[in-house]
Amino acid sequence: MTVARDAMRIVMAYDGSDAGLDALFAAPELAWLPRAPTDLLAVLPMPVTLFLAEGFVPGESIDADRDAARARLLAGTAHLDAHGFTAAGHLVTGEPVDEISRHARTVAASLVLVAHPRAASFAARWWRGWVGSSLLEQTPCTLLVSVY
Repeated sequence: MTVARDAMRIVMAYDGSDAGLDALFAAPELAWLPRAPTDLLAVLPMPVTLFLAEGFVPGESIDADRDAARARLLAGTAHLDAHGFTAAGHLVTGEPVDEISRHARTVAASLVLVAHPRAASFAARWWRGWVGSSLLEQTPCTLLVSVY
């Protein structure tokens, strides 16, 4: 299937972390992607850590994490805009595969870009654990995985 450049829409997804956003922006594929409308999607994990061995994690802590992710997202959209993309930021909480696939369907994306780290970081576990293989099956468009 060939998609006209003017009809293309890109979703760039990451785990909401500094490392995830840095990895996405380090992807060499950004140099040759068309400067199409782009959704930068930060997918925060479900707050399953509300109850830790030591007890309850206060809502303020979760709010602080969300605020930090929102600030990174705003910086990320500004970075994309400065590099010729027309970017919109979206911050969601949930299962990465579901949220990425849902967003790609909602905006009729032509391409989803994710970065896959080789190191055993949190982002690597995010990808390897269950995001990678399921995303291949559920993404409704082309999936581009940049390995760094």
